[in-house]
Amino acid sequence: MKITIFGLTISSSWGNGHATPYRAILKALHRQGHDVTFYEKDVPYYAKHRDFSECEYCNLSLYSNWDSVRAEALECSRDSDAVICASFCPDGACVVDDVLEIVGPVKVFYDLDTPVTLASLERGDTPYLRAGQIREFDLYLSFTGGGTLDELVSRWGARLALPLYGCVDVETHTRVEVPAEFCCDFSYMGTYAADRQQKLETFFLEPARRLPAKKFVLAGSLYPWQWQWPANVQHFQHVSPSDHAALYSSSRLTLNITRNDMARWGYCPSGRFFEAAACGTPIISDWFEGLDRFFDCGRELLIARTAEEVISAVSLPDSELATTAARARERTLSEHTGARRAQELISALEQASTQTSIQHARSEVA
Repeated sequence: MKITIFGLTISSSWGNGHATPYRAILKALHRQGHDVTFYEKDVPYYAKHRDFSECEYCNLSLYSNWDSVRAEALECSRDSDAVICASFCPDGACVVDDVLEIVGPVKVFYDLDTPVTLASLERGDTPYLRAGQIREFDLYLSFTGGGTLDELVSRWGARLALPLYGCVDVETHTRVEVPAEFCCDFSYMGTYAADRQQKLETFFLEPARRLPAKKFVLAGSLYPWQWQWPANVQHFQHVSPSDHAALYSSSRLTLNITRNDMARWGYCPSGRFFEAAACGTPIISDWFEGLDRFFDCGRELLIARTAEEVISAVSLPDSELATTAARARERTLSEHTGARRAQELISALEQASTQTSIQHARSEVA
């Protein structure tokens, strides 16, 4: 297949969770023989923290503004089997207007932020997607499943809504030699978000205060500069994807925290789950509905509802943590890889193409 994508960013992992799953899926698509072009707006904050400007597994087009690339991008789209517009794409709604006018390819919206999108649709302030555009897509792919899929169809008119969850590139994320700078008893990797801050306080900062002899590592950008960390917390402003495996391999235990909008809808595994699990690192997470769809909670990962439960987890024997981590790794390598998601994407595109062809045939008969 030839696929054209308009997305937030694949070139920079700084301050966003999009680049990592894009890379895993697109690398797998390339190996499976598919041809992908990715259009990314060249914005200053990603340009300053860019991991690459050329990509060996997709055709990466960095553009200054939509008008400058519009004619070329739409020609590429017309020549594609599928065109994907994604959440938080700059100028997204304008791009969608133009893409929806094209005849031929399967037209897809890929939402890597579905609960955030639904909340902003409620307010009427979604810059990358208007409510009326949803029903015009052949397929709506969602980073979250469960009730969000029903909501997209029943309330917003999506013709076909399917999940395309997070994943891991198993070549990038595997157990590696432990660098001294990352070595810690407990880690958390995530960009600052106001609605995650209370959970960070409960599940990370409070245990750090109560375990002063343990070393804690926080990795993530955009945290307020004046934040006062406990003395045993080391903060890394940014850890590049090439170093994620090193950080996880250096962590005796790592934390997952779910944003409130995501947790409200459930079925929303962060890609960080799969990255850590693939590295053989034990995970403790807050709970959300559907988490047990991805891991056997208690056997493959630990659940925290209080600071005390985190403290107890940090105190578990190495052997018990290792057994839990090994189970999660086995599940991840079987079900949550970029190769698996690439296969699911192609299957979803084929399903949408078939359904659209049937609908057109019925319309012609009527």
